[in-house]
Amino acid sequence: MLRVFLSVDDDLTQIEDIQSKGTWISLVNPLDGELEKVHEVTGVDPDFLKAPLDPEERSRIESDEGQVLIIINVPIMQNGGSTVLYDTIPFGIIITNDHFITVCHRQNPLLDELAETKLRGLNTKKRTRLLLQLLFKTATLYLKYLRQIDKQTDEIENQLHRSMKNEELIKLLNLEKSLVYFNTSLRSNEYVMEKLLRSRLVKVDSEAIKTAQVLQMYPDDEELLEDVIIENKQAMEMCQIHSDIMSGMMDAFASVISNNVNIVMKFLTSVTIVLSIPTMVSSFFGMNVPLPFAKTPFAFAIIMLISFGISGTVAYLMARRKMF
Repeated sequence: MLRVFLSVDDDLTQIEDIQSKGTWISLVNPLDGELEKVHEVTGVDPDFLKAPLDPEERSRIESDEGQVLIIINVPIMQNGGSTVLYDTIPFGIIITNDHFITVCHRQNPLLDELAETKLRGLNTKKRTRLLLQLLFKTATLYLKYLRQIDKQTDEIENQLHRSMKNEELIKLLNLEKSLVYFNTSLRSNEYVMEKLLRSRLVKVDSEAIKTAQVLQMYPDDEELLEDVIIENKQAMEMCQIHSDIMSGMMDAFASVISNNVNIVMKFLTSVTIVLSIPTMVSSFFGMNVPLPFAKTPFAFAIIMLISFGISGTVAYLMARRKMF
């Protein structure tokens, strides 16, 4: 899907003219014809356009002939058919002197928030500012999903207190996988952000100089970049904390589930002992030999009273010992 946006009077407007300068070109799971069209109009390297479409592409920043490719990992929520609830996918940002291009192999909430909500100060003609706003939104999206994971963890914890199945542990395992993916992606994104910062402060190589020439930053932009790095570090710290807590929880609740099973087995064993007493008494009085109360008309009632009396006494003693 190919969409083109242009800021008009501080409003993000979708247009049809892809050749207009200062536009944001959004490619989501694009067709070969759409990639070719963007290449012909903007002159962007085809490899830059195709690189973010690889689900295993790593985060990096690369510049070539007045074009800068930035690949980051953005978080997504998986569909119900997937065991892992949260994952990350590559998101490519290509910046030229005239265009701002984003490429992703599937729709994601980052694009939805930028395209459908009015973000303060969003201007497609200010390419560097738009890049930093994308990075900032990505970091806040990680924090949003981490808060959701925290809430889900609390719900699973309440269920685990009375659970005897592995279902809750499997849910925790899937959430822990998501945290591992998040942590790895956040570290990769941190590398990209710090490289952007270094390209502004220390221009010691040709690539840094080329990147700085395309990404022209003003003092406000540099402050926003620092805020982005801080927000990303906060997400990394939260992710690490949640991961450590979840690892401890899984070990603890594995023991809790085992203990719950032992409690149930103890209860069932105690009930079995109590119920076996009437059977034993009935077996004694069912023998074909002379027995007490054999000629008494109330023999059945007496035997039942004896059985229930012994069972009640045993049950009382077991309850005193907290075996129920």
